[in-house]
Amino acid sequence: MADEKQGYPQYPIEETLTVFWEDGKVAMIDQRILPETFQINYYETYEAVADAIKAMVVRGAPAIGASAGFGMAIAAQQSTATTVDDLRTDLKRAGDVLAKSRPTAVNLFWGIERMLKTADDPGLTTVEQAKARLLDEAQQIAEEDIATNQRMGAFGAELVPENATIIHHCNTGSLAAVAWGTALGVVRSAFFAGKNVRVLVDETRPRLQGARLTSWELKNLGIDHAIIVDGASGHYLRRGEADLCLVGADRIAANGDTANKIGTYNLAVVAHENNVPFYVVAPFSTIDFRTPTGDDIEIEERSQEEVTRVAGHQIAPEGVSAGNPAFDVTPHRYITAIVTERGVVRPPFDVNLRALAAAPVSEA
Repeated sequence: MADEKQGYPQYPIEETLTVFWEDGKVAMIDQRILPETFQINYYETYEAVADAIKAMVVRGAPAIGASAGFGMAIAAQQSTATTVDDLRTDLKRAGDVLAKSRPTAVNLFWGIERMLKTADDPGLTTVEQAKARLLDEAQQIAEEDIATNQRMGAFGAELVPENATIIHHCNTGSLAAVAWGTALGVVRSAFFAGKNVRVLVDETRPRLQGARLTSWELKNLGIDHAIIVDGASGHYLRRGEADLCLVGADRIAANGDTANKIGTYNLAVVAHENNVPFYVVAPFSTIDFRTPTGDDIEIEERSQEEVTRVAGHQIAPEGVSAGNPAFDVTPHRYITAIVTERGVVRPPFDVNLRALAAAPVSEA
């Protein structure tokens, strides 16, 4: 059971991280109850962290990756192992549990694998040393995420024209990362650079991450925006009332096909039809070179009640079934460019993504 801290009237953007370590616990902003209530939950076991990821207390690929790191760190702290080898066994067991929480976001597996690799360091000779090292690594994952998002924001802001109207899908701001954000981080960077930007926020059914979370973040930042229903984006694009589209990603295949929140594919196709640039913004860790194409990405199917109910209220006839894929795949041909912390990648993605991976990071 999570502890609770309540009473924040607004989101203290500059002070509060989405996921962090505090007093031996993993702390997360509970995104299920925003914007009505700002609450921080505290989790004391890796099983509880896995449940929080599955229940979408925390969401967004970068935030999930950091949560996995902290989940592995708390597994190490809670372990009663007396040898490093036994501790590694406990960590692998924890990794298996965390990996089952959400199957589509590659950052989840990236975070787990990075922590397991850290644990496998032969230089770790005592359990106490290993536990300290693993907590340091989890903290480093979180700190790197903030810097990564700010670098992406700077690269992406160069693609945003003055006085631009941007269509944004789902939530990709600070709440989807440790801080700053990916696609919404680009909006934030452009805004702070003095560009006059306006955002059309897809409400993003069925969990309304756009209407609940993105709008809340933009309001607190003072950025001009309006919420639109998911089906309205084509209307604005056809009328020439949007200059670009910005979305995040939960997994990018080796050929550039991108899995993101359900509805992204629809937006990409309509943007392409109307010659409006469509940009994916995601950390390099979201690119999965082991997945050749989008057809190879497992798509999470969530509870039917997320579709048939809104805020706990039944909106469909009782007993009616519903399909609820959490993500869809946008084929790479509809993507104008992919913005990463290493730079902006343009087609052909199968060639240029690998070239960026091979380049020294300092030169990327």
